Amino acid sequence: MRDNGFDHPLTRRTLLGLTLATAAAIVPGCSKSATGPRSSVPATGSDDPQAIAADAYVFGYPLVLMDVSRVAAGGSNRFLHAQNLPTSSDRAVVRMNLDTLYSSAWLDLGPEPMVLQVPAMPAGRYWLMQLLDAWSNTVQDPSSTNPQPAQQQSGPAHTYVITGPGFTGDLPGNLTHLPMPTPTAWLIGRIQVDGEDDLPAVHTLQQQMKLMPLSAWLAGTPATPANLARPQGDPPPDQVSAMDPAEFFDRLCAVMAVNPPAPADAPMLKRIAALGITPGGKPNPQPAGLLAAAVKDAQHRMVTYRNPASRDVNGWKYATDLGAYGVDYLLRANVAMTALGANLTRDALYPSIVDTADDHGIPRRFRLRFAADQLPPAAAFWSLTAYTADSYLVENEADIYAVGHAVPVVAGPDGSVELAIQHADPGPTVPKGNWLPIPAAGEFSLTLRLYAPKPEAIDGTWKPPGLIVVPAA
Repeated sequence: MRDNGFDHPLTRRTLLGLTLATAAAIVPGCSKSATGPRSSVPATGSDDPQAIAADAYVFGYPLVLMDVSRVAAGGSNRFLHAQNLPTSSDRAVVRMNLDTLYSSAWLDLGPEPMVLQVPAMPAGRYWLMQLLDAWSNTVQDPSSTNPQPAQQQSGPAHTYVITGPGFTGDLPGNLTHLPMPTPTAWLIGRIQVDGEDDLPAVHTLQQQMKLMPLSAWLAGTPATPANLARPQGDPPPDQVSAMDPAEFFDRLCAVMAVNPPAPADAPMLKRIAALGITPGGKPNPQPAGLLAAAVKDAQHRMVTYRNPASRDVNGWKYATDLGAYGVDYLLRANVAMTALGANLTRDALYPSIVDTADDHGIPRRFRLRFAADQLPPAAAFWSLTAYTADSYLVENEADIYAVGHAVPVVAGPDGSVELAIQHADPGPTVPKGNWLPIPAAGEFSLTLRLYAPKPEAIDGTWKPPGLIVVPAA
């Protein structure tokens, strides 16, 4: 699983590509967006088969990637619980966070609904249960800040029933209904962890989570904890990139038969049907060179996608409306390629910045200063993590990878908070919790994580301060 981040090194170019992406807060299958309608008009509008095939690739990429990820997980309706906090030696996933442990499960809602129970959490412990449809849209997001309790709920645990499309049965009044528009869904759960010493407590909470068929829940059958093994083999994005174009379009047709597109996708479905690309269909034979050129064009459009509506504030780049995409297919594909599983902004916000750690081999020192009462505004908590040029945690003797969360920052006499962002230990004048190590040389990046960001972080009233370079002595 990715940490809502990247599956390739984070450079200024790839950072721009992700953070300039914005998405409408739209429920899949509807055509109304909170930020206005998204255009589904193809980039070319050409009836040339190559242009249509390229549009079909952009349209179908998230669905195929989600399906490959599902197969790689090795099973449905069972959790994969993360157990440990990452260190700089971990290379399985890029841009890891040290704030939450994940509990992931792929759901098959075709046979019957699934019941999810989140145990009672200690006061102040952040949690989020994100549900994505098969097209990579975040559809449901109960959390500690918005638990959505059922009307007849009793007790502190929160219990949800997740249904697929077309479900018409009766549901108990003590279960919160979370309908999904596709029978395949991806549950990405997150539970706050406050450092290594807190891991046992989070493990206990993970084991108390329940995921079981509705019929078993109604029958009172005890839930059997079943933790899947971490997937092995090539990462799903690499598997999709390596697909022969004909294989990709065959897979797209097959998966669309199980997880149909939304009604709003009708114009695109009509367009790509000209090539035989339909749910459950068989694509018309096309020259191999034509399909290869179409895929190359589509991938180029996805990688280089830019959205000028997103923000660049004091060097920090971030999108404020990710997670659900309506008919903005290019945005959806770009985010799937770079950050599959992106949260809705109301759940998490990730401003990021890239800089260079040295000046012709001489390490540079930076400061990040938050004025009094201007720390990142989050209803849950915030953190700041440093990464190397290839998006891994920064190796350092102090084993410090993030600040702001597990070890609280210390304010100065005037109430401001100044963080030392540098490779060398700044010494005793900098309080514990106020030093974040970066590499001695080369490019590095920082990511601010705001969990349950407050309105002023989303609407731009609050602005992250810029990095300050400390002059060389």
